Amino acid sequence: MLGRHADRIAEAYGCGAGAELRGPLARGEQGEVWRLETRSAVWAVKLLFEQPDLADARADGAYQDAVWAAGVPMPRARHTLDGELLYPLDGSWVRVYDWVDLLEPDPGVDPAAVGALLAAIHGVRSLSSARPVDPWYTEPVGARRWEELMASLDVRGAPFADGLAELRDELVALEQLLAPPRDLQVCHRDLWADNVRATPGGGLCVIDWDNGGLADPSQELAIPLFEFGLGDGARTRALYDAYVAAGGPGRIAGPGDCSMLIAQLGHIAERHCALWLEIGAREPQRTRATRGVDEFLGRPLTRGVIDDLIAAVTG
Repeated sequence: MLGRHADRIAEAYGCGAGAELRGPLARGEQGEVWRLETRSAVWAVKLLFEQPDLADARADGAYQDAVWAAGVPMPRARHTLDGELLYPLDGSWVRVYDWVDLLEPDPGVDPAAVGALLAAIHGVRSLSSARPVDPWYTEPVGARRWEELMASLDVRGAPFADGLAELRDELVALEQLLAPPRDLQVCHRDLWADNVRATPGGGLCVIDWDNGGLADPSQELAIPLFEFGLGDGARTRALYDAYVAAGGPGRIAGPGDCSMLIAQLGHIAERHCALWLEIGAREPQRTRATRGVDEFLGRPLTRGVIDDLIAAVTG
């Protein structure tokens, strides 16, 4: 239980006395978040589920510090008194951030504000990353893998098996549009509504920078255009225009610029399907997997959706 380590974490990061931990308050694929309260301030503590790469963590820290210094609204990553981002804790690892109050994920936030925010992130141009281009954002799941998954899901009676099978041809056709990234720089690589959140004060805040690494800013731009554009041409264009006006370097010219969107959504769906099929899968893991696939099917990405997105931003 992480709660019993409140004093130890607070001492390591210099957070002050009177430490108390509450949580977990949120859970993602890579870790869970706790609230650390001391007499001086409130902090967010992320408990990592897997052994981190310390070189990755140091590169993450340098990039996040640069983005924070550029004025991008985000929780500032804290360093231990020894200068490290990560702290070992009984076989696990934690990292600490400033606490920021956030509203629930909402893709309906002001698209122009999202566009300007993304331009500010892309304005921090760095090539220094321990993480190279990742196949998760560039490569197809592949027709054979989709066939294997769909056959297994059908045999096992997955509640979403029929809906996924109906998309089979579209998923394979989408992956034919994939193009390699061209202009690489360090990017966030996970700019969905879960991580671009409104604050009670009316602003936006970008969280969960743990997946940052090399990517093409044009291809990353397509993700918020899809997520926050909500299939509405006016919203999509408002986000794009604000991004360009704020100096964002990315541009959308054709389907290849949507490659990260296609690849990432495909791999997210594939992962949720695989988790559902895992032998011994139990609640709440299976419920989380089902919810993930249902979300994918509830607003499917198709070639028509990509055509509409491109039309909206190219006029």
